[in-house]
Amino acid sequence: MQAWPTSNRYPSDMDINLPSVLQEVQAISDRYEQALVNNDVAVLDALFWDSPHTLRYGVGENLYGYADIQAFRAARPAAGLARTVLRSCITTYGQDFATVNLEFQRTGAQHSGRQSQTWMRTAAGWKVVSAHVSLLAGPV
Repeated sequence: MQAWPTSNRYPSDMDINLPSVLQEVQAISDRYEQALVNNDVAVLDALFWDSPHTLRYGVGENLYGYADIQAFRAARPAAGLARTVLRSCITTYGQDFATVNLEFQRTGAQHSGRQSQTWMRTAAGWKVVSAHVSLLAGPV
């Protein structure tokens, strides 16, 4: 068995949730949330990494690659998108990688949902490289 390499390029515990990086990811996550509830498809598209490696698992769809995600957003109904974030957990790892996990409640819905996103800093800024959305089976 090969040992895991140790190097300065991997985040240490001191690199977790660096305040400046955490602030950046919080701001971009807030921007995503506003675009989502307002169906601002252009912003949503811009916040996903334009790559065939990007994926999004939704409540009723599995989307592989940026083109699939973009097509889904363009065809999705714009009604019923309002929601309240019940709980959010952002963790940053070093300068260029982060996860955003949240619980949400759609307006008028009896079930809550969960959203997980993996964000990566690219030359074009922070981008979602992987996302998953699911609904809980029972009432809140």
